[in-house]
Amino acid sequence: MPGERRIAAVTDAHFDVAAGECLALIGESGCGKSVLASALLGLLPANAQVAGEARLGDLELLSADERTLARRVRGRLIGLVPQSPAVHLTPVRTIRSQLEETVAELTGTRGRAALRTAAEAAAARAAFPADHLDRYPHELSGGLAGRAALALALVGDAPLLLADEPTTGLDRPLVNHTVDELRRHVDTEDGTGRALLMITHDLAAAERIADRVAVMYAGRIVELADAAAFFGAAGPRHPYSRGLLQALPDRAFTPIPGMPPELGNLPEGCAFAERCDRATDTCAVLPPMTDHVACHHPHVPEDVRARTA
Repeated sequence: MPGERRIAAVTDAHFDVAAGECLALIGESGCGKSVLASALLGLLPANAQVAGEARLGDLELLSADERTLARRVRGRLIGLVPQSPAVHLTPVRTIRSQLEETVAELTGTRGRAALRTAAEAAAARAAFPADHLDRYPHELSGGLAGRAALALALVGDAPLLLADEPTTGLDRPLVNHTVDELRRHVDTEDGTGRALLMITHDLAAAERIADRVAVMYAGRIVELADAAAFFGAAGPRHPYSRGLLQALPDRAFTPIPGMPPELGNLPEGCAFAERCDRATDTCAVLPPMTDHVACHHPHVPEDVRARTA
């Protein structure tokens, strides 16, 4: 950053996504979710520094060179639904042209008629209207651009799909269609399964599709939970996670007080402490991830409390 400042956009992110599984990564804007996805594909700005390890099978992604990422990873091993789809679409080519090129490159399909049919089938998977295929990206709404990007991402049937806010700009029926199509990508007919990391603000969409939930706050993953427990009666254990759910209109509709801290000015202890009604002096020390939650005072499910009483 200017003045030689450094910002830790993502710190200590430890998680895995298995074949046949959807992990939903949730959290407020600016917490580092999209930075994490960009790091996996080598799409961070040139001044960014990445440390650690990210493995897809035997391939280490963070140390892979650009040639490997371009020829082996992007589109083939990892598909991407970008957060700003219009920026990723080629502005001087129609959506049909871009779909046909992607189909030819990733599936080996040849012949004008076969490519046309395959491109239309890919568009249908993402609910992209056939009568818009010959339009250019600037002629599309944000929602249509997102569906075009989804169609492109699904073409290669990549083992891992990164979907960054794939439901933005869609009405609820199209949201449901999109997450159901993403779920079909995960649940393959041959039973081998593919992995999906979905970054989303839409907790209803996350509840519909996710097997597990990862909650990120101020650049750190603060909770990993089974989706059924997270959205069910037990609820999440981290106070921030519970606050996210209680802010939903169909729940308490109560916003979390205050604002997230700036990533360039994080406290030494728990970054959520100033907004948390459970905070004590203990929270001046950074809480470690213990039993899948990084909190000194996590909520304890009723059944666990009863067994330990």
